[in-house]
Amino acid sequence: MSTLRLQHDTGRAVTLFAGDGLLCRYVYAPETEAKESPKPYFHPVNSLAGDTLTNFRPNDHPWHHALSFTLNNVSGANFWGGPTCLREDGYKWRDDHGAQHHVAWQKLETAGDTATLAHTLAWRRLDETIFEETRSLEITVNTAARSWALRWRSRLTNVSGRVLSLGNPHSQGGLAGSHYTGLQFRGARELLDDHLDPAIKVVAEGGLEGIPAVHGVAARWMEWHGQLDETLHRVIIRFENHTGPLHWFVRRNYPLAAFPVQFDQNLEVPAGGTLEFDHSLTFTSAP
Repeated sequence: MSTLRLQHDTGRAVTLFAGDGLLCRYVYAPETEAKESPKPYFHPVNSLAGDTLTNFRPNDHPWHHALSFTLNNVSGANFWGGPTCLREDGYKWRDDHGAQHHVAWQKLETAGDTATLAHTLAWRRLDETIFEETRSLEITVNTAARSWALRWRSRLTNVSGRVLSLGNPHSQGGLAGSHYTGLQFRGARELLDDHLDPAIKVVAEGGLEGIPAVHGVAARWMEWHGQLDETLHRVIIRFENHTGPLHWFVRRNYPLAAFPVQFDQNLEVPAGGTLEFDHSLTFTSAP
């Protein structure tokens, strides 16, 4: 008997339940504003204990859409949302936003403790399709370990007919340390509020601990050890890149983790070229 149950709101969203509890909701046809660069997103993302771990459209950055995959600057097209940072004049609102559009489902099924959501998308700016994407989302529940995992695989193909330059505010705008781009997780506000509790922390491969030690340093994985308000439940969120080390982007005061596509230099993608991503997030309800 399947542990996971899938509910499809056709043309809008897919919701997954683990037993009687809501696990996550994947909105693949978002209705967010154009200036927020609409993209599919997961929200809520819940722990097996029922705590909501994501934050959708927070008041400080409404274009942070919980758990979503973005590219900050693609040859002048902003798929991240919000103002764009350029070297010559810094952050400004510009008419440069793109959007990701669902094209077709390839797989939408559950089997035992695993669910697979696979679909194709078009990344567009105005009337131009810049990337075509194949996205596979595999969700696995491990009840005995009080955890569940999301494996996120994406393959993007440059169909623009020209070389594309991928940048972020660090590489594109000269804003040191602001290399956010790629898969991003915007967490519930209280997750990393440590209130002098040493068990609430950020750690990474190689014995790294603390935001200053982890942010911008290359490692294969990073973990958040956090706690929720009201229930006081503790949770561990593990972020892992399966193709090798990357330079993590992490913030504590507005909890944000990103898997940067590129770091301090722009990344050039030739016409017809492809980019492949293989990440996972594991959510464990700590004892």
